[in-house]
Amino acid sequence: MFSDGFAAVLLASSLACVVTTIGIYIISKYEGWAKEHSTYFMSFAAGVLIAVSFIHIIPRAFEMNSTAPVFLLVGFLAVYLINRLINLYLCHDYDCEYTTGITPVLGIGFHSLIDGIIYSITFNVSIFTGVLTAIGMILHEFPEGIVTFILLERAGVGRRQAILYSFLAAALSTPLGTLVSFPFINEINQPTLGLLLAMSAGALVYVGASHLLPAVEKENKRYSILALIAGVLVAAVIVLSKQ
Repeated sequence: MFSDGFAAVLLASSLACVVTTIGIYIISKYEGWAKEHSTYFMSFAAGVLIAVSFIHIIPRAFEMNSTAPVFLLVGFLAVYLINRLINLYLCHDYDCEYTTGITPVLGIGFHSLIDGIIYSITFNVSIFTGVLTAIGMILHEFPEGIVTFILLERAGVGRRQAILYSFLAAALSTPLGTLVSFPFINEINQPTLGLLLAMSAGALVYVGASHLLPAVEKENKRYSILALIAGVLVAAVIVLSKQ
């Protein structure tokens, strides 16, 4: 039922779960340190995700299916619209994080579930593609755990409950997405997989450029640009060394 890559997919999504959990633990114990350094994790992860998408995942998807560019756009817009609809109709735009924590946390949970599906898609293309994607995605899980915990605390949820709900929404949902999606994605043909890969690339570009980078710019940390450049260089070196 499962291909040889299933262990790698499950390992990557489980590692993402662990990294998110570490973020939740650190913000609950060492709030100052977590807030001070989470920006650099986001910046580095953004660099990796954007670079990997443009220099490896997108070209690979275009090779697999000639209509992949359309699905690249679909993936980008789909994630944007999902986030926008959550903000407009559930979170009441910018008041969301201050007035309630439950709704945005559900949004994070859905996003993390999608992350698990992206792992299934990229590892089915190749172990190398999956590992490259996982590097950036796993790193961005650390600040995601921090943000989830903060949102719940601001909503008045107790510390122990905030830890539990953060784990369920932001951490456990990723391997769950992998387990649910892998059996189906494992059975599809290469051209269809190319379309799904293009959609995944669109989602990754959105996460890096429209989700992580604006958050980094808002913090305006002095060395965040260096972390971004480091992420791009790491991704570029890994991809080019494989060619």
